Amino acid sequence: MILWMILKVALKSLMANKLRSILAMLGIIIGVGAVIAMLAIGAGTQASVMGRISAMGTNLLVVRPGQRGTGGVMSGTQQNMTLDDATALLTQVRGIRAIAPVVSGNGQLKYFGKNARATVMGTSITYMPIRAFEIERGEMFTEQDVERMARVAVIGPVTAENLFGASDPIGQTMKVNGINFRVVGLIKSKGDQGYFNPDDQLIVPYTTAMKQLFGLDYLREIDIQAKEDADLTQLQADALAVLRKRHRLQPGTPDDVNIRNQADLLETANEVSKKFTVLLGAIAGISLLVGGIGIMNIMLVTVTERTREIGIRKAIGAKDRDILNQFLIEALVMSALGGLLGVGMGVGSAEILGRFTDFATIVKPYSIFLALGFSAAVGIFFGYYPATRAAKLDPIECLRYE
Repeated sequence: MILWMILKVALKSLMANKLRSILAMLGIIIGVGAVIAMLAIGAGTQASVMGRISAMGTNLLVVRPGQRGTGGVMSGTQQNMTLDDATALLTQVRGIRAIAPVVSGNGQLKYFGKNARATVMGTSITYMPIRAFEIERGEMFTEQDVERMARVAVIGPVTAENLFGASDPIGQTMKVNGINFRVVGLIKSKGDQGYFNPDDQLIVPYTTAMKQLFGLDYLREIDIQAKEDADLTQLQADALAVLRKRHRLQPGTPDDVNIRNQADLLETANEVSKKFTVLLGAIAGISLLVGGIGIMNIMLVTVTERTREIGIRKAIGAKDRDILNQFLIEALVMSALGGLLGVGMGVGSAEILGRFTDFATIVKPYSIFLALGFSAAVGIFFGYYPATRAAKLDPIECLRYE
């Protein structure tokens, strides 16, 4: 039979039993929609996680002191990193673009009658580009401010709102742990990172933080930004070797610092997100299989109902492959229509989830083609057995069938 004639007969057969055809396609519609929506959630989650990690800086190594304790009992972090360590890393390790010493603590902020608590970061001017912060208004404090232990601060947007409300904080004077600080800059918002909100913090010169606010002579961390062509793994090993030598650690002695590689963190997060996306897609794909079983069930019923028709067609010259193609194309048309309707349902569901819930959704083109291809494969797979059964019917027995 000519292909267009087969399609015409297939559509006529489906239209003759509209409700049954719709119910048969419903499983495919739901399955394709679920696959697209779940993959959109997975892709959105992956992009959100990667964005949050990237927002904390790229090509980044973070050096932090190790834990202290004996006999397996840890009592806190060691106080073993100094400004001299940061200077040694910058001068002795190749591949470093910039370095930022960091001390931190909680601060009680006050501006007239308003009080707020925020994280106070004492660091250098290199901290902003290393951690990918941008100034929205005002300016960053200068190297001269660091050298003279100036009482100046750059604040996050949440801190500014909590303390100053709708007023412009630039140039205002506030108290931090009872000490006056002048606000010189406002940081552009990055969004809450979950474990830490970079929008709710105060950044001051590390000299001011160490000598006037916290009374410290050690660092909480050292942030290292590598050059573009640097090997982060080798850079990490070289930095660790320099610190072990400075801290006079003998071979075999455990490291007294921890170095976190941001590239490794990004890679790990990416792998976890991909597995999460595959898991969501696989779970949603089960509904497609259920829809395929529904199509096979309906096609078997259709073969039984049209037994006499099959006998007449064979009697006037239709070959087995013509009957096979007829019922196989009917199953394929049913799954294809269901797949197209499912695409609309999936894209719409992803859009609604992204707009009205906390889920971030991104519909990738590949997810649409994957869902459509899988629905077509389901139609062929589950339609083949009923089609084969119809093709093998004996025409004489079919003509006798009532």
